[in-house]
Amino acid sequence: LEFVCRPGAVLVFAMASLLSVFVLLHLAVLHRKSVDPLFYGTSVFAVLASTCVVGLTNALEQDRYISGFVDFYLQKGEPYLGTAYCIMMCYWEGIVQFILQLLMVRQMSRAIICMRPYRSMGLFWAGSAIANQVVFIPGIVIGKYGTSLYPAFWLNILFLLLPVWTAVDLLRRPRELPVIPADKVEAVQMKGLLLRPIDLILTLALLVAMAFTVLRGAVVLDCRHDICFSYIYHYEPYLKDNVAFPKVMMLVFLFYGLPLMAACVYGLCTPGCTWMLDWTLLFAGAMTQAQWCHIGGSLHSRTPFTYRIPSDAWWPVMWMNLLYMAAPLMLALRCIIRPDFFMSVVPKGQANHEKKTQ
Repeated sequence: LEFVCRPGAVLVFAMASLLSVFVLLHLAVLHRKSVDPLFYGTSVFAVLASTCVVGLTNALEQDRYISGFVDFYLQKGEPYLGTAYCIMMCYWEGIVQFILQLLMVRQMSRAIICMRPYRSMGLFWAGSAIANQVVFIPGIVIGKYGTSLYPAFWLNILFLLLPVWTAVDLLRRPRELPVIPADKVEAVQMKGLLLRPIDLILTLALLVAMAFTVLRGAVVLDCRHDICFSYIYHYEPYLKDNVAFPKVMMLVFLFYGLPLMAACVYGLCTPGCTWMLDWTLLFAGAMTQAQWCHIGGSLHSRTPFTYRIPSDAWWPVMWMNLLYMAAPLMLALRCIIRPDFFMSVVPKGQANHEKKTQ
């Protein structure tokens, strides 16, 4: 009983649960000749769902919809899960990521896998899960909870490695695209940016998003310019929250999101960039998850009133953040619906209904 009450017991029980689920899954698929290696990783998340079901339970309890389920875990495991940012993160994990994981496991367990939807879904999920942990782990370490880390914290390293492994595995797999006649691909790729209005709008949106990224990055780096000073005090004081999650997120956007946005602008201007079809999905998953947590955290009642969005700037800040989240989503959707501009030229004479693996 004394051991059960110790913080180390949380880590031991969690690891034992993960191991037991993995063994059960292995026994369940022993009769199959070949099993998708990703089946094990995503099934562990979907069945055990220590970052999904437990996360959703935590979010519901923190918002007082339920009670008496995660008090011990917060005290001896991960006390930072009671912050506004983590509550919104748990809602995302417990609803969006959990549904995506169940759908992925369903596709993997079928005899005939519909590869394109599964691959796209997997890349979006991986981007979301990676962004989750890339902000979550450093935010814990450098924030106000950095001095009270318990053994359960190290589980998050596993939860970071799994989506990274998933993304690498999916990116190595062949991509299936509809075969489009060479003359049609060439005709689309010959058009300049001004003759492609949707791509032009997306390019302008990305350029504005890049400027917004630089501004917020400069703000959290304590830039003394009047614009930065005005922004953090009159628009998003949440960036000053001492839990450090908003600051880490803005730095991730600045050092990782900004170069990727610049690469996407290049991809929209240069034909044949097939990598856009994959990386836009990863980027969309990452930005959607991050912005959901950022917007929700800045509005949540757990955030001190002085750090919430001022009432007179509520609508401008909300619109800026929603459009900032929508731009990568629209870009990924454009790449999925009309991939011809990003495809390599295929030999003439192939029918539209045929498939080609790139």
